[in-house]
Amino acid sequence: MIYTVTFNPSLDYIVSVDDFKLGLTNRTSSELILPGGKGTNVSTVLKNLGFESTALGFVAGFTGNEIVKRLNDMGIKSDFISIENGISRINLKLKSIDGTEINGAGPDISEEKVNKLMDKLNQLKEGDVLVLAGSIPSSMSDNIYRDIMADLKDRGVMIVVDATKDLLLNVLEYHPFLIKPNNHELGEIFDVKLTTREEVIPYGRKLQEKGARNVLVSMAGEGAVLIAEDGQVFDTPAPKGKLINGVGAGDSMVAGFVAGWIEKQDYEYAFHMGVASGSASAFSENLATKEEIINVYNQVMGK
Repeated sequence: MIYTVTFNPSLDYIVSVDDFKLGLTNRTSSELILPGGKGTNVSTVLKNLGFESTALGFVAGFTGNEIVKRLNDMGIKSDFISIENGISRINLKLKSIDGTEINGAGPDISEEKVNKLMDKLNQLKEGDVLVLAGSIPSSMSDNIYRDIMADLKDRGVMIVVDATKDLLLNVLEYHPFLIKPNNHELGEIFDVKLTTREEVIPYGRKLQEKGARNVLVSMAGEGAVLIAEDGQVFDTPAPKGKLINGVGAGDSMVAGFVAGWIEKQDYEYAFHMGVASGSASAFSENLATKEEIINVYNQVMGK
């Protein structure tokens, strides 16, 4: 079974505003409300590709209820823990102004609630897949992903981590199966600027030396790179297409890679499925459908 964890899920309010003017009343030209957060996005794309998963994490208030309802309506199983105080966040995505976002803070999560999540995760067994994705509320420790991986050590659970800074670095000693920094996040870790696919390879290998098994680096319009555990390196330029909505493209890449790996246990196939999934979502108003992903995959493979 595949499980995703989103500590701070959201309702994403995605709008376009023609000719936005600061300080004045602006009207939307399009709007869309979706359940958001990196782990829930991964679950959504996995569902679109035909892979079932269970979305875990925390929800609060009327927005939390709406997140659960919308996931259920999409046929995505969830098992969130309810927080009595506060509300799950609302994230405003202004897609017509170069990916401008205003993200909410989310509720405080008590130690008791964290322990409830840990109890759920401790039921995972060999062969299960766990995706830990996204930021955490300010009330939580940067060690939370590390603590989860420590608890699951030697259980045979395949763990994927899509996070930044300390959340990511803290888990490397527990050898996550896959990590997915983008080139800016990778450069921030090592205090360098990385702009080409060739430049990211040695720094991806440094993260392998620290414990990561596979390092997938997304680079937006520059493409992507995979430094695989078996020593292979794959890279590809970005597929051609019109950027419509970059929200969730990186999460879609993670979902595509996981789906590809489960299907064939082949790094090259998983990599190209990841690239196709991320790009297909970027070219779509919503997170990509299976048909959209396969179309981009065929383009990537020259079919």
